[in-house]
Amino acid sequence: MEYRRLGNTGLKVSEISLGSWLTYGGYVEEQNATSSIDKAYELGINFFDTANVYMRGEAEKVVGKALSKYERSSYVLATKVFGKMGDGPNDAGLSRKHIIEQCHASLKRIGTDYIDIYYCHRFHNETPLEETLRALDDLVRQGKVLYVGVSEWTPEQISEAVHLADKKLLDRIVVNQPNYSMLHRNIEKEIIPVSKKHGIGQVVFSPLAQGVLTGKYKKGEA
Repeated sequence: MEYRRLGNTGLKVSEISLGSWLTYGGYVEEQNATSSIDKAYELGINFFDTANVYMRGEAEKVVGKALSKYERSSYVLATKVFGKMGDGPNDAGLSRKHIIEQCHASLKRIGTDYIDIYYCHRFHNETPLEETLRALDDLVRQGKVLYVGVSEWTPEQISEAVHLADKKLLDRIVVNQPNYSMLHRNIEKEIIPVSKKHGIGQVVFSPLAQGVLTGKYKKGEA
């Protein structure tokens, strides 16, 4: 397994990470999910990705339980905040309240003291960006989050976040998680140049276009 630095940080992650979107805690049985995590770890993958919204926390529980047998310092764990986690008016988004509460909830579900990478799963137009960045900065200063990232933000939103963080002396975004494959290459025009300028790495999801590029879906077959 080869390893790369995450953006301009000193953190090294495996070139391949193992995610849990639409699988763990629902469509894939826990034993199979655990087996896939064990095999990935055995092969040298040290980078595991989940999110609070995946099966409303069930995926985090599966990932946390499976990884609990390994030394915490031997792997990098990422999860996310933004998606709807309840029926209340504050159970989604990037407000200080939702970020802090969901970080604590994710830590409890996963069974760990800290999250290596905490992503803002989407941009939230209803919350002032400074409020979001300050909440994340507080979590970093408390040691509950080590690195901050975003997912599916526009180049303008990424740039604004970087400039605001620099101006207010807040912790910077270091990684972006976009959809990227041979079929989805829109990040090449603006996202990648902006990210390179600010030292932000790319951790892409659906590199095989959710299986389309593996050839398993045959033309004319259900």
